Amino acid sequence: MALRVYNTLSKQKESFEPVQPRQVGMYLCGPTVYKPAHIGHLVGPVIFDAIKRYLTYKGFKVRWIVNITDVDDKIIDSAREQKTTTTAVAEKYTRDYLEILGMLGIDSIDAFPKASEHIGEIKNLCQKLIDKGFAYAAEGNVYFDVAKDADYGKLSHRKLQDQETGTRDLEGSGKHNAADFAVWKAAKPGEPSWDSPWGQGRPGWHIECSAMSMKYLGETLDIHGGGMDLLFPHHENELAQSESASGKPFVKLWLHNGLTRLQTKLPGGAARFDKISKSLGNVIDARDFVASNGPDYVRYLLLSTHYRSMIDLSDDVLTATKKGLAVFNRLFERVERLSNAPLASIAGAVEPATADNDFARQVKAFQIRFVETMDDDFNSASAIAVMHELASHINAFVEREKIEQTRTPATVAAVVAATQALKNLGGILGLFRVSPMPVRQNDTLLDGLMKLMLQLRQDARQDKNFALADNIRKGLMELGVTIEDRADGTIWRRE
Repeated sequence: MALRVYNTLSKQKESFEPVQPRQVGMYLCGPTVYKPAHIGHLVGPVIFDAIKRYLTYKGFKVRWIVNITDVDDKIIDSAREQKTTTTAVAEKYTRDYLEILGMLGIDSIDAFPKASEHIGEIKNLCQKLIDKGFAYAAEGNVYFDVAKDADYGKLSHRKLQDQETGTRDLEGSGKHNAADFAVWKAAKPGEPSWDSPWGQGRPGWHIECSAMSMKYLGETLDIHGGGMDLLFPHHENELAQSESASGKPFVKLWLHNGLTRLQTKLPGGAARFDKISKSLGNVIDARDFVASNGPDYVRYLLLSTHYRSMIDLSDDVLTATKKGLAVFNRLFERVERLSNAPLASIAGAVEPATADNDFARQVKAFQIRFVETMDDDFNSASAIAVMHELASHINAFVEREKIEQTRTPATVAAVVAATQALKNLGGILGLFRVSPMPVRQNDTLLDGLMKLMLQLRQDARQDKNFALADNIRKGLMELGVTIEDRADGTIWRRE
């Protein structure tokens, strides 16, 4: 099955055919760095990191750019509130954002261009638009003339008269039409500014992404991504000004990911999902969330929903994420005990399908299904579901063949190979690249108490006091401790 991707522009799935064979240029709109990152800022990086890893797995050479908007009205406002400079604010929150990406293990981004470092390219693009008659200067501003763009609105499928202008602060600024947007803004007192042919000023938001994306990836990008909230006006304006300047298609495939919503419980047991925002007071700090749960948890959570769908967060969803991820970690622990070696260090265990037996062929069938789901518009949610089926298949094989009791070398090797293949599939999505977070079993007192509880339970079972043994298990579960009886002993973990 060939890779097919949903294009926001055409509203349909299209065959993936990059501009240059086997070469992919991918651009993702990054953050405006004026406040600490929240969980919504992690969605795009996690999704497009998985997309790049999958394209690389498919044999493409991918160059992925994520911009940093460090020149913007919001940064100016934040600097005033904090009584500091715009540079200090931008540097502070850029550093915060990059550190969080590092915590997540997102290391596949090739460049983080900043708007402030590309003023020359931005001014050149503004001048090009003026020279071609698509933009005009007025009172130190430069505006894109939307009336000159015959197909303006083709990305968001909105009519020109429907554009939200928000022009109260631009009255008397010389705009030809209410819908015209600034590509260069005249400087106001106390704001950052640069020299230009139109006077002291700074870039408009939309022109920054056009200038930087085309500098690093050429005049036609293979993939341009971002949240659904950027579709209009940001991406619509990017497209209009970029194609007007170059005379070429700006982007082959527009990918828009769904936004993150948090469940709000209402009186009477009802609930609703609200967009995460500072004004609603439901912001989940990104750094704290990653530090508390670990990178695999965050990736699993965000990839368990198709990237074009809304990500609805609730207590049930967060609990299900923990349980779902634990399925894989328990299997990895089980197989590592069987083999007495870490999965990552086992050589020659990547492709179980090379073995000529039914189990290996069944594992290969799961691998094929994984690829088929990802080939269908990067459906990571279905891909993770296939991985769960494969994990169940491996566990069933271990039980059916009584491998923990017999430890026959051939069957152990088959299970190790299959589990390594499963772990490799997760690696394509960016999962299982680091060891899972410790389960806090390093506390001496806790270890001692748990050994005592497990011994009491074992004694109760030997005395055939199964009611007491069950009560110990249930009591531990209520405290968030799961125990698991295996052929080689009982283990415990804090969930």
